[in-house]
Amino acid sequence: MNYAETLAYLYARLPMYQRIGAAAYRADLSTTQALMDQLGRPEQGLRCVHVAGTNGKGSTSHLIASALQEAGYKVGLHTSPHLKDFRERFRINGRMVDEATVATFVERYKAEFEPLSPSFFEWGVAFVLWWFREAQVDIAVIEVGMGGRLDSTNVVLPDVSVITNIGLDHTAFLGNTVEAIAAEKAGIIKPGVPVVIGDATDVVANVFRERAAAMNAPITFVDQHQPLPFPCGLPGRHQEKNARTALAALRTLLGTGWNVDDAAIERGFRNVVPNTGLRGRWEVIGHAPLTIADVAHNVDGLRTVRAMLDRTPHERLHVVLGMVNDKDIGAAMAELPRDATYYFCKADIPRGLDAELLRDQAAHAGLHGEIHRSVAAALDAARTAAGPNDLVLVTGSVFVVAEVL
Repeated sequence: MNYAETLAYLYARLPMYQRIGAAAYRADLSTTQALMDQLGRPEQGLRCVHVAGTNGKGSTSHLIASALQEAGYKVGLHTSPHLKDFRERFRINGRMVDEATVATFVERYKAEFEPLSPSFFEWGVAFVLWWFREAQVDIAVIEVGMGGRLDSTNVVLPDVSVITNIGLDHTAFLGNTVEAIAAEKAGIIKPGVPVVIGDATDVVANVFRERAAAMNAPITFVDQHQPLPFPCGLPGRHQEKNARTALAALRTLLGTGWNVDDAAIERGFRNVVPNTGLRGRWEVIGHAPLTIADVAHNVDGLRTVRAMLDRTPHERLHVVLGMVNDKDIGAAMAELPRDATYYFCKADIPRGLDAELLRDQAAHAGLHGEIHRSVAAALDAARTAAGPNDLVLVTGSVFVVAEVL
């Protein structure tokens, strides 16, 4: 198979959570463990940082990887979901895996994998751990897909575990309280492995303390009130929080034998976007009118977006909004400003929430606007209606943002 045929095989044969939701979710590690057996256990011996959290885990992972890269290491980075290209999930020193490597892997292992019926995400985890071993990376940064305890990435034994924060998201899978969600994410804490907690309320912190004590794992809570000693290449106070968490993780790595000095961290934080290819985080995609895309999609994420809006000068606000159909969107939309004009749309995936239903639910939150047939049409309408000093924001879903980048 060539690369196009390989992608067609993966998308057609494998249940993909990002597209269809709950039907593709696997709440156990047995299939991933079987895949590891088929591949000769590529996760064993992999030096890595394992990053979980409700929000910010992607940005934190990229910041850590960028600093390690600036320190001279060969750094693997595994994140999800992708925005435009499947290969965004798999990088070494910022470069996406080449198409031929993906095609070769799938051709080589599909006959062995098919009887195990892996999901799309499980295939990806198997591939990336195999690829990092083949490429002999010095260290990898592995972002959790969902939760932690039962996430496919949880087959790794990291040098440092990181949990950025806890919020109410994916409650159908992880629990309806922050304590329950924290317990799932605490499942990445391993015996004797240091863990860094970016931000936690008292009740959540207690969940982490209990798990760390049971695992005899040293635990560090990041002081989010300390000044960040280095500028961050990602805008916003929330990104400064992620940077403090990344900094704590990197300094914890120093205690496990890695050499990452402050100069490398400073360069890594400043150059995070060119070093790693991170996109969709308050990303400017147009001017006159200023047009910004942000992948925020839950209560905490959209609250952060609201804070960024308050700090961004503009006259009128136009919001291109699309969401998925399996979240508590009422609480999320309550975080959005009522004095904006909304352009409701649906991303071109089965999980996308019908734009008419989105408009109706938005009305209950005091948000008003018109329905558009596609994300592109919504963006075009917003930019056409906006004046040169207005602001157009595209948000609500990773998949909506993917269609405008």
